[in-house]
Amino acid sequence: MKGPAVRVVVVGGGIAGLAAAHRLADAAREGRADVEPVLLEARDHLGGTIRTERAGGFLLEAGPDSFISDKPWALALAERIGLGPRLRGTDERHRRTYVVRAGRLRPLPDGFLLLAPTRLWPIVASPVFSWRGKLRMALDLVLPRGAPDDDESLASFVTRRFGREALERVAAPLVAGIYTADPARLSLAATMPRFLALEREHRSLILALRRRAAPREVAGASGARWSLFVTLADGMQELVDALAARLPAGSVRLGCPAVALAPEARGWRVRVGDGSAFRADGAILAGEAPRMAGLVREVDPDLARLLAGIPYASSVTVTLAYPRAAIRHPLDGFGFVVPREEERAALACTFSSVKYQGRAPEGFALLRVFLGGALGAEVLERDDAALVRLAQDDLAGLLGIEGAPVLTRVRRHPAAMPQYEVGHLDRVAAIEARLRELPGLAVAGAAYRGVGIPDCVRSGEEAADRVLAAAIRP
Repeated sequence: MKGPAVRVVVVGGGIAGLAAAHRLADAAREGRADVEPVLLEARDHLGGTIRTERAGGFLLEAGPDSFISDKPWALALAERIGLGPRLRGTDERHRRTYVVRAGRLRPLPDGFLLLAPTRLWPIVASPVFSWRGKLRMALDLVLPRGAPDDDESLASFVTRRFGREALERVAAPLVAGIYTADPARLSLAATMPRFLALEREHRSLILALRRRAAPREVAGASGARWSLFVTLADGMQELVDALAARLPAGSVRLGCPAVALAPEARGWRVRVGDGSAFRADGAILAGEAPRMAGLVREVDPDLARLLAGIPYASSVTVTLAYPRAAIRHPLDGFGFVVPREEERAALACTFSSVKYQGRAPEGFALLRVFLGGALGAEVLERDDAALVRLAQDDLAGLLGIEGAPVLTRVRRHPAAMPQYEVGHLDRVAAIEARLRELPGLAVAGAAYRGVGIPDCVRSGEEAADRVLAAAIRP
């Protein structure tokens, strides 16, 4: 006689939790396991910060507007669930990025790859750097390697190899657009290990990157046909909706926070917000790490302490739409980043209607401004009207905008971005060691080994595989 299905609870309905629940559902569909996923989400919607709105002919993203294609997991998932024809790359006619320098937008020098230049002549010709700064960057060609075992901050690494101008005027603002972090606290090994590996293998980053400057090919089965950034025709909500539609009927419980876990024989007792409880054979904690810490405090105080110790930063996006004729700047790029020395509220701005087609009606431009982050948390204390004014003021001066926007949206993301501070990988290793002592329990999401959508997809799928394997053990 067939026994009861293996029940696995997934706590958190962001992209990592959705990927985990979908992986479990796939195992059942394909006959690999008789498994019943249960997805608990405290909010009234799935997707976490991923939300798409259509208004007045504009397509507005509340959170991420895309994912990167050179990590294959999100692309592969999108294609497996039938979204391949819906994928869209960036408009490659406008690949440049600007950086604010002395109150003006300057093109980022060609070949500057996040932390390091790959070509020297564009640096020499760029007005972004002083001659002293340019000469200091060139010293990378002769500097020795750093200490091999140090977990160095990103700020320390860039300053050591290229000097403070490279850090403050380009590297820090570019990284702030990804991690909303303080570069003096951000772990290089946890965020951008490629650069650490290049230094250890080649010594000079400039020489190493020049040697590798062959045409980029995207990893995975999708080949090289995609640009670095990929989205969906009707916005990122398509990915959330498609995953949710493939989950078994009744498996998603919205407005249903998990409040505690307790171990049982060969499983877990899960208590939820309304006071009820149910048994599960396995559990995947895919919400924000400090909130997940509260669920396991009675199970494993050390694990709870490690999870609670992962800091998070808050941010806000202000989206504004203007008649294209009201903007003097040609908008011939994907957007701009703002160094802190410019003393502006904005961290960055994306020219959304330039980056992707179909984001604004003909004759209009859609712009998205990023505020807050680890070094600007105080901005979230302002009301929405004040945040719109801050964004308008920065855009008016930098882009030459006259008049008021025809549409505005403010989206707040409190404590939404985990901070990979120096020592983060040791913390994650300790978390994983504690979990090995708790079979059938796993964590997933942006807090551990990658903040991007592909990383979250990978962590959710791998967590599902581990928990399912433990739950169906003989």
